[in-house]
Amino acid sequence: MAHYFIFPEKDTAIYSHPTRKILNTGIDEILTLKDEPSSTDLNYYPSRILIQFKQSEINDVINDKVSGPFSASLNLYQTEHSELSIDQNLEIFSLSGSWNNGTGRYANTPTISDGCSWLYRDGSPDAISNDPLGTEWATESSVTGVTSSWIAASPGGGTWYTSSGFFTTKTYGYGDNLDLSFDLTTPVLKHISHSLYSNTYPDGIENNGFIIKRSDSQEFTSIDEGELNYFSVDTHTIFPPYLDISWDDSVYDTGSATDNNIIKTGQTYVTLRNNKEKFRTVEEYKFRLNVRELYPTRKFVTSSNFLDVKYFTSKSYYSLVDYATEEVLIPFGEESKLSADTEGMHFKLYMQGLQEERYYKFLFKHENNDGIQVYDDNYYFKVVKT
Repeated sequence: MAHYFIFPEKDTAIYSHPTRKILNTGIDEILTLKDEPSSTDLNYYPSRILIQFKQSEINDVINDKVSGPFSASLNLYQTEHSELSIDQNLEIFSLSGSWNNGTGRYANTPTISDGCSWLYRDGSPDAISNDPLGTEWATESSVTGVTSSWIAASPGGGTWYTSSGFFTTKTYGYGDNLDLSFDLTTPVLKHISHSLYSNTYPDGIENNGFIIKRSDSQEFTSIDEGELNYFSVDTHTIFPPYLDISWDDSVYDTGSATDNNIIKTGQTYVTLRNNKEKFRTVEEYKFRLNVRELYPTRKFVTSSNFLDVKYFTSKSYYSLVDYATEEVLIPFGEESKLSADTEGMHFKLYMQGLQEERYYKFLFKHENNDGIQVYDDNYYFKVVKT
């Protein structure tokens, strides 16, 4: 399988608390889901996250690289959470309206409100010199399949599609890893259908991004569900959100090689044949592996056994890991299969989405008659500045 990472073109958090309804946080480093208590009633007021990926980038990947079915997943990395309840019931919906990111931060004094907030899509009226009206989040009651978050306790907060195929839900337990990963394949397909083929609802919708929120049962209650924090695209760390588009580009074809060339038992020695060790983010590179038996069977032949091309079985995979942090970017699985051709085992890696000036390493997994073996022998490379 191949993986292609796309970073957001914009993201932000919006807050329903009465004192923050027009607050814009468009360039904050952190995206927050939290409940804030009111000083005038017993309610806790939630925040929500908006995030959008550029449709032209998605189209380029689909048109130029993807062959056949693909999957798309949204991934966000957690930072410091606090006072969490036992379960976190999260939802992500396709937004039905456009929005402006803005240039505000949560801690700005005075408040900056030149972009989207709980009340407005594109900035409050007093913050927009070229559009003094401002644009509230509309109820869009006339649009089929769209709901509004206009809640009596705190009007505003976005509008989104609620029909099947336009959203994903997920529950995280208290002891679970709270890095978020949402399968957005179906919503992304609807964005592509509208953008490339002009299809309309319910087959296609305009890409206005996504809204991430807690479930209705955890919003606007008298219970504090705690604070979830995630790195934004404006983070100064190596953990911005990304959309992972993956598809099966693997082909297992050993040509005229005999069954004896496939290593089905015994230990294996693995090297990267053509690792340049330094790559730029614009590169799309095919890595090739040399594999052979660690202890080959003795044969009386006129040429070296090491000249024969050897293969893993078809159940072989690669994984990509950050060398310093051990963070897994591409796990072993059906979406990271190795290919085979007459020259041996190989796979393609798109450097797009990897962080510059960092080291990464590969791990390889091979399943044969002896079981599962994982190879981790410092197969590393560096991504350098373009």
